[in-house]
Amino acid sequence: MGRVNGGGGKTTTEGALFVAPRRPLVLEELALEPPAANEVSVRMVASGVCHSDLHVVDGDWERPTSVVLGHEGAAVVEALGEGVEERFPELRRGSLVVLAWTAPCGRCPPCLRGEGWLCIQPAGSNHRLAPEQVRLRRLDGSPIGVYSGIGTFGTRQVVAAEAAVPVDPRTPPAVAALIGCAVTTGVGAALNTARLRAGQSVAIIGLGGVGLSALLAAVLVGAHPIVVLDTRPAKLELATSLGATHAVLVDPLDVERTLAEARRETAMAGFDHALECIGLAATCELAVDLVRPGGTATLVGMTPQGVRAQVDVYRFVEEGKQLLGSNYGSSVPALMFPKIASLHLAGRLPLERLVTETLPLEDVNEALDALRRGDGARRVVVF
Repeated sequence: MGRVNGGGGKTTTEGALFVAPRRPLVLEELALEPPAANEVSVRMVASGVCHSDLHVVDGDWERPTSVVLGHEGAAVVEALGEGVEERFPELRRGSLVVLAWTAPCGRCPPCLRGEGWLCIQPAGSNHRLAPEQVRLRRLDGSPIGVYSGIGTFGTRQVVAAEAAVPVDPRTPPAVAALIGCAVTTGVGAALNTARLRAGQSVAIIGLGGVGLSALLAAVLVGAHPIVVLDTRPAKLELATSLGATHAVLVDPLDVERTLAEARRETAMAGFDHALECIGLAATCELAVDLVRPGGTATLVGMTPQGVRAQVDVYRFVEEGKQLLGSNYGSSVPALMFPKIASLHLAGRLPLERLVTETLPLEDVNEALDALRRGDGARRVVVF
């Protein structure tokens, strides 16, 4: 792993390849080319194992094969391509960076509106499969893609400079990795999309890495009460220890009972906010039902492609509810990543509590199995 190859300035690396839906990832030694203009070469230090990765492996989302999977990672910069020092003076060799799976171009209409999370053509997009973007190859020379432009299940990568966001070097690698997706998605959904405020009531549905991050943000701003819902008692216990005021065990076969219990627990007819952090049609519908007239349901979790949820349109309009979608926590990575790292280091976001287990890259398929079981919050590959 990470051995310098004989010539041509290439390096060998190891990556976990997505080869076909519903098949385990395959570890393979690969050749990595040096960075071109406006690119950086990085050595991965940690990568979270995210439910989005599982959606790809399980065939819920159509994605190209022969790509190194993973999109939630932290790395150390090893080399700078031409022009990086001039355009990105904050990027230096040895910098600890969090990798962004959407690296805003800064030029398209959404970026110019300040909505970089909706960038039309992010740097390093299309999984770096275009011939001019391929830097990773099998040892026989055939091209390998890089999932979401960063492929964090690889020991080394070349990424667009825009995708490498420096953070305080004191940030623990596992925490830095989670900032790259789950934490920014959950914290941003609460702070940027829903815009939770002190004293507002909130229900958070689903307590994986994203839901727990949303919970920490709700605690941070002083929301109250904070009700958490999940099917796993252990996750409810963790959430309560992190600041949730009420916990409701979800009955997946009886959503109406769950709804009634949530209201009974808090003696409230409805919440100011509900954040759905799983990605299921039933829980999306539950989020809408949980909010009060005039309240806001924010959908954060990603469903399989093509899934639709139902809304009683008459009631929805009559009660003046709002429904929001939150992509990447409505966050610009270059601004949000350092902010979250600073809040963690100041002791205001105890993100280390989200790490259920650390493991080597060889065990990444076991980590995906744990996700299928709903076991724990976040597992992190450490390199």
